[in-house]
Amino acid sequence: MNAIKPYSFSLFILMILASCTKLHEELRSNLEEGDEISASELLVSAYATLNGPYQQGNRWCLQELSSDEAIAPTRGGDWDDNGRHRAIHLHTWNADNDYMSGTFNDFGAAIFQSSNVLRNNPTKQQAAEARFIRALAMFDMIDLWGIALYRENLEDFKLDPIVMNAADGLSFIINELNEIIADLPNAGEAYVANQNAARVLLMKVYLNRGTFLNKQQPSFPAEDMNKVIELADQISGYTISAPGKYFDNFAPDNDVKSTENIFTLYNKEGDRGGSVGNTYNTIAHYSMDPGGWNGWATLGAFYDKFNPDDERIGIDYRYPAFTKPNPAKAKTVGFLIGQQYNLTTGAALKARNPSSQPLVFTHDITIRTSGNTLETAGIRVLKYAYDYASQSGQKNNDWVVYRYSDVLLMKAEAILRGGTGSVATALTLVNSIRSKRGVNNLSSLDLDALLDERGRELYWEGWRRQDLIRFGRFLNGWETKPAETDTKTLVYAIPSQQLAVNGGLTQNTGY
Repeated sequence: MNAIKPYSFSLFILMILASCTKLHEELRSNLEEGDEISASELLVSAYATLNGPYQQGNRWCLQELSSDEAIAPTRGGDWDDNGRHRAIHLHTWNADNDYMSGTFNDFGAAIFQSSNVLRNNPTKQQAAEARFIRALAMFDMIDLWGIALYRENLEDFKLDPIVMNAADGLSFIINELNEIIADLPNAGEAYVANQNAARVLLMKVYLNRGTFLNKQQPSFPAEDMNKVIELADQISGYTISAPGKYFDNFAPDNDVKSTENIFTLYNKEGDRGGSVGNTYNTIAHYSMDPGGWNGWATLGAFYDKFNPDDERIGIDYRYPAFTKPNPAKAKTVGFLIGQQYNLTTGAALKARNPSSQPLVFTHDITIRTSGNTLETAGIRVLKYAYDYASQSGQKNNDWVVYRYSDVLLMKAEAILRGGTGSVATALTLVNSIRSKRGVNNLSSLDLDALLDERGRELYWEGWRRQDLIRFGRFLNGWETKPAETDTKTLVYAIPSQQLAVNGGLTQNTGY
């Protein structure tokens, strides 16, 4: 199998467009003539810019493959891709890694497109939605690089954007969200930016602000922690999924049955959306039905954090798009480990090379695999139930950005970090989630236990790197990565191509 996947090809095209000055200027020129394009059409385009970085795309890779939750091992000659996956996992990247350039381009496009909505006579709500998208993109840039881009001049898009440092960027985001929140819808479809989505983003700003300003020595001012708690208490209308319903939040029909999803990215076959199908393709073996690209996995030590009774570890999940009898009662979502089975006949599957070997996904994984475990090494993770009813590559699972369980976990963390409230209150919040996931209540709670619980609840949703940095664990070693002493990797390198075209950018220290 060729390891250049469809989403990699799309990224390659984006890089070419970003590096070709003439094409880039033509794009800008067309957008400057956007008076004939409605604000509603431009707003759809602005939302669409989030698909590339979020839906197991560029941002997701920087947040997850760099952590102890996910790994894209090189399998012989496959998944080598000039070492770009290994570099992210081992924290040995440089300014030319295309995941970084792709992510930077993605969020630059989001800022550009959302700003363009504002100059085409939007309604108050449309303008508020666009400003939310821009604030979200700026937040991610600050998280990943310590800086944010902003377009103050909405008339001349040939001018380079302004570069904001972390402090100024976070202040700008706070002011923006407070200004627009009243103009956002109070409720409705989760894929439309809403007031609660703005509150969650504000929570993340306040929870992480002291970390973003000094990642080597994070601080957690009481006033910031109290803002997290205050905002959490303003979010209502959601409940933690009932027992057996955790994976409803990620199902092909999650837009109608999730009780937790606060902000999502829209996916609908025959309409529009992103590549949520990659969540299956990147982990599924060739012998599975359908076959995938046989690549990414989780680390054994992370899997070991789960109790065997924890629903989140995986179940035989039934949903309208899944009609296979699955006589072996194999897991269809969660962590796929051990012997894998044909979901129609129940027959034990075989590997491809060698074809006589049972398809048994192993607990242990290395950054390079070979020999008899070349295809089978590593526990595979499937959080989004596969949409078998879809007749095309476009699946219908809306991509989850914010969930209510994250709100409760952030509130519990803010309390533990000095916000108003007791440890007993924080413990109750965490146990209110655990009780719905089929596991016993914790008897006590500290920051280490809370980090583990965030991992169990939010695995592969794109938060692990941010969490590890905030908890002071990102430079630690794990079974596939040695411990680090160089703190430069707490932020990513500014991509070389961006330094070449924007004189306002300065490379981050150490790169």
